[in-house]
Amino acid sequence: MTHNDKQPVNGQDNPNFLDLFNQLPPVPPAPELDGQHGTGRFGWLRAAWKTSWKEGGFLYERWEEVGQARHVSWHEAANWIKATLLFGGLSLIVLMLDAAGDITSATLKALSDVPATSAGGGSGLWGTVDHPIRVFLADQAAHLPVAPAALYAFWQLTGLLGLVGGFFGNAGARIAWLLFGIGSLAMIWSATPAGGRAAATGLAALMWALASIFALRGLSLRPIVHNHPPQFQPQFSPALHIHATLPAPTPAGDDFGDEPDNVHPLQR
Repeated sequence: MTHNDKQPVNGQDNPNFLDLFNQLPPVPPAPELDGQHGTGRFGWLRAAWKTSWKEGGFLYERWEEVGQARHVSWHEAANWIKATLLFGGLSLIVLMLDAAGDITSATLKALSDVPATSAGGGSGLWGTVDHPIRVFLADQAAHLPVAPAALYAFWQLTGLLGLVGGFFGNAGARIAWLLFGIGSLAMIWSATPAGGRAAATGLAALMWALASIFALRGLSLRPIVHNHPPQFQPQFSPALHIHATLPAPTPAGDDFGDEPDNVHPLQR
């Protein structure tokens, strides 16, 4: 088994692709063939392939690392496996973003092809709400460097993203949904004739409230109070510690000659 000369990093050996060539048998001098069994360069390639798959070979070790990667953590996996997975994941993200850009562009183009003022003459419940918005956007687009269909397509896309994103609990999407509803009510109030202005705005408010059941799903205005006791509760145990130093007792019969001269033992 041939090992590389590099030191292991994080307990792992860093395989080098050049090790594959170090394990190969010597190249024959000429591409000679022996019947159906090649002993020249084709035979050398077959021998090289078999050698690399033997125990201790380059490809054998890499296959063992792939099998071990299923049972170990991310940090314990081989570096080349992690690099391959990261490269594949980044490539997939780039492809998904490119496809999402094409889909968004096609959707906006399709929505822009719809005339901004063709709301079916404003008939029906949806026409009562949608037609004033188309008229308002068409009037405003006359003073802006943008087509009325583009404004209407952007308004539809904002509502769709706010509804879907709010359903999945995205805070930014819910803010966009609230602004979408307030702006829609303002446009309907401004563009609807005075005789039916209140009814059209009220109808739009009810439709927006019903759609908000899905867009604001799970949203609560009640404050969240946690009554769980804290995990760490300091305990105070007052105690009074008194340290007193007592002299050691003098052993009996100790006479070190340190008594004063005027002290004599009693004699009978």
